[in-house]
Amino acid sequence: MNEVDKMKQSFWRQLYKVFPKIQGALLKWGIIWHEKKRQEYHIGWVAPHVTLVALKQHLREKWAFGNHFVAWDDPDQVLSWRRLENFNEQYHLRVFSDGEIRGHFELTPEAHPIDHFEEKGEEPRKEEFLKFLGDFAVQEKYISHLVRDPHAKDPDSEIVYQNKV
Repeated sequence: MNEVDKMKQSFWRQLYKVFPKIQGALLKWGIIWHEKKRQEYHIGWVAPHVTLVALKQHLREKWAFGNHFVAWDDPDQVLSWRRLENFNEQYHLRVFSDGEIRGHFELTPEAHPIDHFEEKGEEPRKEEFLKFLGDFAVQEKYISHLVRDPHAKDPDSEIVYQNKV
């Protein structure tokens, strides 16, 4: 990680503590905006009899996914997690209350805040997501009734890129 990225990371570590309030104020004042719809890139559906707890455990333990509280909330979203490839790139996965799974590969907001906000460089990468999800996802539509984790917007659970020694 270069010196500029280290400074960005340090800045974001401080910003995480107040980010939800700042984001809410900027939305309220019309400085930033977010369309109230599900983002693109359908991946599949949560498999029958799979719980959100089991899915989260699988994604965390096997693939190092974790909470992405700085992301927008899409309608009916119950999970928003990311897997960092490095400080600049991430896989972002969303699960909705009806069991639909969507996700995309993108630039991180920490390294590229403007490009991330403008959704530049987003890619579907469905095959990679299906590899991460394994048997926890199916392609046939299966309606679930999932409930959001009450700690989903907890800034203490945010995962950040750690420079490897």
